[in-house]
Amino acid sequence: MNAMKNKVQLIGHVGQEPEIKNFDGGKKLANLTIATNDSYKNDKGEKVEQTEWHKVVAWGKTAEIIEKFVTKGKEIAIEGKLTHRSYDDKNGEKRYITEVVVNELLLLGK
Repeated sequence: MNAMKNKVQLIGHVGQEPEIKNFDGGKKLANLTIATNDSYKNDKGEKVEQTEWHKVVAWGKTAEIIEKFVTKGKEIAIEGKLTHRSYDDKNGEKRYITEVVVNELLLLGK
């Protein structure tokens, strides 16, 4: 049962330029989105393409690599864990975020 844990693997294209934040002590955070594509056949036998968008965050050395080498449209593979958090927006409404925290990054394509 130890092999069953919170693990996410995605291969997709970066949706916009990564947002990099620098913190005291030199710690970095990278925020980005990745688009993954899937296809299936509907009841009529027609091929349907479906794109899913995933919020991704990376810290430290991984964020530094993203800052240097990852741009909008770049194909990347990531492995990480799924996390959930919430916050109160400026109107006092509770907002929920699901994101993947990256443990490993692989740059694909050219």
